[in-house]
Amino acid sequence: MTRSHELVFVDTGAWIALALTRDPWHERARAAWEDLLDKGARLATSVPVAIETFTFLDRNTTRDVALAWKTSLDRLAARMHLLECESHDLERAWAYFAKPELHKLSLVDATSFVLMARAKIRLAFAFDHHFASAGFRMVG
Repeated sequence: MTRSHELVFVDTGAWIALALTRDPWHERARAAWEDLLDKGARLATSVPVAIETFTFLDRNTTRDVALAWKTSLDRLAARMHLLECESHDLERAWAYFAKPELHKLSLVDATSFVLMARAKIRLAFAFDHHFASAGFRMVG
């Protein structure tokens, strides 16, 4: 469970589930999101996650849906920390591909793990089992 004011990393899958009512995880995502907001969770996401989410929404729905998601992200600016990804983060991310338990890992997820570790974030709002396999707690 989420503790009050805990720092939580929001992954692409959670953003997509929140944005799309037809997503199979939408209801679960909505309930988890409301719980996070009610508990005053401090939110974080990353530049790679923002790029991946916008691209997915733009390609799989409409540009208007993608832009509406971007607007919702802008509204969260006061409580959302956007983690930058630098070249040394990318270098560290490659090491995750040597771990057999992280089969079919995406590079965005690997960079998320690096950025979360650097920011001391232990909780991920995600529906991707790789976060748990990498040792993070999950909400969602």
